[in-house]
Amino acid sequence: MTDTEKWEELENACKDCSKCSLCKTKTNTVFGVGNKNTKLMFIGEAPGESEDLSGIPFVGAAGKLFDKYLSAVGIDRSEVYIANILKCRPPKNRDPLPEEEEACIDFLRSQTKLISPRLIVCLGRVSARKIIKEDFKITKEHGIWFKRGTFDICAIYHPSALLRDTSKREDMLKDMMEIKKVYDRVLKN
Repeated sequence: MTDTEKWEELENACKDCSKCSLCKTKTNTVFGVGNKNTKLMFIGEAPGESEDLSGIPFVGAAGKLFDKYLSAVGIDRSEVYIANILKCRPPKNRDPLPEEEEACIDFLRSQTKLISPRLIVCLGRVSARKIIKEDFKITKEHGIWFKRGTFDICAIYHPSALLRDTSKREDMLKDMMEIKKVYDRVLKN
């Protein structure tokens, strides 16, 4: 089976998923978007309303802000892959429930395996707690790199947090500048 066929099979399985109740309330499955051969993958927590309507991650207000940070440090959105832990929107943008994360995590694991990135950046505390460690403290540990198997992983503030608390924006820019430095080193090797 080719990689293209594997991607199609995985995306179709995700669209047809009924492992949790979110499949009943979604408008679209928000599978992921971007370069499937990238060395840099960003992982958020779950789709919001704009994402549910479009089927594309990070296209609402938080996504537009995220794009500005990518642009500010010289990373083109088309060269990275962006996904979420959940592929369906939780009602009223609430945090994902543990059983929803468990129902969906295998899709993310399969995406990550197919992409085989070197760097993974968790967007926010929810994805950091699921991917890096359960007791992750975003305010204390944002921007710190962790080694997990073949991956170097860090977490940064979720762009939606920056919409609510602008005092975190300078830290976000510093973290994104460091991500760009690490990413450039990976591309050279």
